[in-house]
Amino acid sequence: MIKLKSLPLKDITINDAYWNKYINLVPDVIIPYQWDILNDRVEGAEPSYCISNFKIAAKEKDGEFQGAVFQDTDLAKWLEAVAYSLEWNPNEKLEKLADEVIDLIGKAQDETGYLNTYFTIKKPNLRWTNLKEGHELYTSGHMIEAAVAYYKATGKDKFLNIMLRNADLICDVFGENKNNKGYPGHQEIELALVKLYEVTGDKKYLDQAKAFIDRRGYQPNYFKIEEQRPEYERIFNEFSEYLPLYSQSHLPVREQTTAEGHAVRAVYMYCAMVDLAYYYNDRELLESCMRLWDNITTKRMYITGAIGSSGILERFTTDYDLPNSSNYGETCASIGLALFGRRMMQITRDSKYMDVVEKALYNTVLSGIAMDGKSFFYVNPLEVWPDNCLPRTSMEHVKPVRQKWFGVACCPPNIARTLASLAEYIYAQAEDTLWVNLFVEGKARVKFGERYINLTTKTRFPFDGNIKILLEDNEGMEFNLAVRIPGYVNKYSITADGADIGKEGYDKGYQYIRINGQKEIEIKFDLTPKFVHANPLVRADSGRVAITKGPLVYCLEEVDNGSNLSACFIDTRQPITEEYHEDLLGGTTVLKVKGMKISQENWNPDELYKDTGIVWEQKEFIAIPYCYWCNRKPGEMMVWMKEYFGDRTGFIF
Repeated sequence: MIKLKSLPLKDITINDAYWNKYINLVPDVIIPYQWDILNDRVEGAEPSYCISNFKIAAKEKDGEFQGAVFQDTDLAKWLEAVAYSLEWNPNEKLEKLADEVIDLIGKAQDETGYLNTYFTIKKPNLRWTNLKEGHELYTSGHMIEAAVAYYKATGKDKFLNIMLRNADLICDVFGENKNNKGYPGHQEIELALVKLYEVTGDKKYLDQAKAFIDRRGYQPNYFKIEEQRPEYERIFNEFSEYLPLYSQSHLPVREQTTAEGHAVRAVYMYCAMVDLAYYYNDRELLESCMRLWDNITTKRMYITGAIGSSGILERFTTDYDLPNSSNYGETCASIGLALFGRRMMQITRDSKYMDVVEKALYNTVLSGIAMDGKSFFYVNPLEVWPDNCLPRTSMEHVKPVRQKWFGVACCPPNIARTLASLAEYIYAQAEDTLWVNLFVEGKARVKFGERYINLTTKTRFPFDGNIKILLEDNEGMEFNLAVRIPGYVNKYSITADGADIGKEGYDKGYQYIRINGQKEIEIKFDLTPKFVHANPLVRADSGRVAITKGPLVYCLEEVDNGSNLSACFIDTRQPITEEYHEDLLGGTTVLKVKGMKISQENWNPDELYKDTGIVWEQKEFIAIPYCYWCNRKPGEMMVWMKEYFGDRTGFIF
């Protein structure tokens, strides 16, 4: 089993009109803003308490722990974002700040290697007694990821050594030769231990990750046993009737065929399963990953790449259950899905995985952050009526506007680390082949053997399907360039120095081009906008239509189309027209479609029902990319619009 590798972040420069309006915010806005949040300095935002907790644990101040049990992970993901940012944008001041924070983390660690401010401050006698809810292993996982990233970016090993001591403690407590056969309630430590193995070469970390995965799901269920112990204390009331399905511990992982439970926990676990399948050459584990991926993407995923249909327990539900206004679609879940998909592509070399990665990144992940970098969506619905997003109702999890922060704030720093490391998704490499997975303008330095070539991509993708790849310093070299042909592209052409390369080199969604001195590859994708229908089994979307252009899903907003979007009907017989607006939302292509709207004029506000017919108004509707919604003013939003059938004839019964 061979796994492709991403190119180092330092070897890639992104100069992309679409992505840079977000990526450039990372060092300039997002990291400083989130640092202020972690220090509770942003007026009107939910308090974080994160740095305060570390100072209390380090005995630099007195006080009580505040916030969620996993609050430490906000700092971990912030540091990981810092590390990625430093790799492509060195900043002495930011690095000095990170070093100071790492010093604080070291002071909060005890002599055994244990590191967790909640249990250190609040419940020192209850360590490792509630793996189901305590999130100790989850928190350590994010800290390990940050430490590995910081070491790779700076070469400094203080943070890495802190987390090596913590990982050694975990291996000592939960090793196969120990009595504690527990595993995490929230998966994350598994993929982190794999990263620790990759940077240290110490196989005990890989073996521990495997042990956590292999134990999961066997009976009697560990979490049920844990609940019966006298030292067990419940942390979350919603777990009073705990279902193993929620934490993917209902079956051994190799026997699981459907994506179940908490969506983020699931996809983080699947990431580790792919990693372990590779390192242990475990075909059975990889086949399980394939089954789970197919279940998600063919039956349980939104058109935007969002996953998690229910706001109750943030979970998957059942096949084809994809409600639009009450779904969860957590930003972290789509990030996890992208991480899962990238790993699957790197092993299978199948473009279908990157199709979904692209869908998640371009739609749900970017929806999760405002264009100023200072407010966020945790939940990503596909339909919003602000008036019914009320507290203490079934809609209270849906926020009609982005929030400055959250009491549970896993998503904002997760977005930060994802944007900071976006370049890792663009290419993959093995031996003499470079795979082009995303079409992002910029430059890359690629090593083949002992030589480097320079690659420049020029494009206005996703608003335009023309892509040029310019090659330099490749004289006398031969290698393969594998260009992903997205599943939504029906027509394409590729030329090398003006000569058509044909379709003979096509395999699993990639067009392979043998490069032997050629300097210019030109790719032309047909990105004509499309009307898209859902499988009729998706009850929420029956009789509805969505609009897409390339990877982008579009939506209607109240600011463009007026209120009561539920009364709008799209006429799919009419063409979709495109207009690029340089001064709208940083430059974007809007789509215009014709249709009808039910008139309100013949209704009295005091009439709820009557037996008169519908009065239609002809309308032209304006759609914008879904990821940009609510960046101008609050209001209604809708992705799946009702389809106008009107006076159509010719129905066959």
